[in-house]
Amino acid sequence: MSKYLDALEEIAVNVVAAEATAVDRDGAFPERALRALREQGLLGLLAPTELGGLGGGPRDAVTVVERLARECGSTAMVVCMHYTASRVVEAFGSDEVRSANAAGEHLLTLAFSEAGSRSHFWAPLGTAEVRADEVHLDARKSWVTSASHATAYVWSSRPTSGAEGSTLWLVPSDADGLSTPAPFDGLGLRGNDSTPITAEGVVVPLANRLGDDGAGFQIMLDVVLPVFNAMTAACAVGLMEGATAAACEHASGTRYEHLDESLSSLPTIRAYLARMRIQTDQTRCLLYDTVDALERGREDVMLRVLEAKAAAGEAATQVLDTAMRVCGGAAFRRDVGVERRFRDARAGTVMAPTTDQLYDFIGRAICGLPVF
Repeated sequence: MSKYLDALEEIAVNVVAAEATAVDRDGAFPERALRALREQGLLGLLAPTELGGLGGGPRDAVTVVERLARECGSTAMVVCMHYTASRVVEAFGSDEVRSANAAGEHLLTLAFSEAGSRSHFWAPLGTAEVRADEVHLDARKSWVTSASHATAYVWSSRPTSGAEGSTLWLVPSDADGLSTPAPFDGLGLRGNDSTPITAEGVVVPLANRLGDDGAGFQIMLDVVLPVFNAMTAACAVGLMEGATAAACEHASGTRYEHLDESLSSLPTIRAYLARMRIQTDQTRCLLYDTVDALERGREDVMLRVLEAKAAAGEAATQVLDTAMRVCGGAAFRRDVGVERRFRDARAGTVMAPTTDQLYDFIGRAICGLPVF
């Protein structure tokens, strides 16, 4: 498995970093990076080797997302969503879909959050009606990463039985009845093609159901939430790492010529950089303790999963605030590489489950109350 790291490093440096500014400036989907990842088999990272995948696990997914996020938050988030959806497909998809995904033929994503329930992604309002061996879907999804570029969506609906909960489906992105508005034009993560999607009478085979009818919420908890939270935390850590490196480079290379001193000669600047370094390392430690909890099935695994995303989201905003302060007016220039990460980091706290929701879940857990 470790052989993928060399390919990942080459892609991160020669493709992702080289195009990060343009991806952000133009709101362009990182197609070249995704093509390079596909060619190196990294889109099939989590698929089993017997199907042609790399047989990786959560630690490998976190490693990939963090490394990509150091250079480009948009690319990292696209891959994060693909890996999360891949976990669902691997657990409940057909052999045909699983094999295609292992071969890198799919770019998958989640379609959970809806306009009516907002960040309560576990509570879809969209409906699914069974007719013979087909299901008809209607919904207004509020934000879907890679919306115009994914090959298929892991889609949530209300159960076909009319009961409470949710049901998951694999919906091809070219299905009739799907529509998207204008391209995404946002503050941060500008290249991740995250837009609303409307489904009006979308028909998919009943065989495209992922898991049992009504089991969607449990799948979200058992399969989706752990790896998604870990990878979004990894995205935050990558942004922090990239910003810390950029701020250190700027402070060391920028000089007060009349004093013949660099910015880094100032104790206040060094203290800010030290705080950035400490927060980044602390957050990474919690992230990889979460990965350890996942791998070993520890009793505290859900608590760590909730903590990792909350802590990383808060830390990333603080570290990027500090990076802007260290770099001063230069931080507002695109070429310094700080203001882009500053904007990208803001997404972590409002991406479902939001940081405020996570605080409530964590508080429930440590008070002995039902979390969900």
